[in-house]
Amino acid sequence: MASGLRRWRSIRQIVRDVIFNHMLNSILIPSSQRWRLMRVCGLEVQRSIIYPGLFLGGSDISIGYDSVINYECFFDAGGRIVVGDSCSLGMQVLLCTSTHVIGDDSKRAGRNDARPIILHDGCWIGARSTILPGVVIGAGAVVAAGSVVASDCAPNSLYAGNPAKMIRRLTGSRAEC
Repeated sequence: MASGLRRWRSIRQIVRDVIFNHMLNSILIPSSQRWRLMRVCGLEVQRSIIYPGLFLGGSDISIGYDSVINYECFFDAGGRIVVGDSCSLGMQVLLCTSTHVIGDDSKRAGRNDARPIILHDGCWIGARSTILPGVVIGAGAVVAAGSVVASDCAPNSLYAGNPAKMIRRLTGSRAEC
């Protein structure tokens, strides 16, 4: 019984990978229409621009209205991922919901520990940034390119670095970064 369940999960993962990570990522599918196909496949996706190369490691993903997911982003999706309305993710952004509990000296990567990532409305995540498990990015926050975000980011603030730290608060509707 257990081996049959494992086999079924393996088949489901292969089908998901073929559909989500190969067929839907074709450059032949217009980026402005990819969200429709993702929705037909059961993902919670609103009208957005999703460029080719988005890797989805799971299906517990929500992408809000008018968001832009740039080329080659990686959503590991071991835990839930929520991208709010009007968010922008630069090229090769990594949303990593999975980590491990530290094990004993025979195997330091212990049991899997998945925690959700939430990107609130209007945030902007720069190219090649990494968002680690359990992080919440506040509405209107900006994460500079190449940053590694290990803790929550306050709304309407600019973060940069490794680990990412608040650089300054952003004020008004036309803050320049």
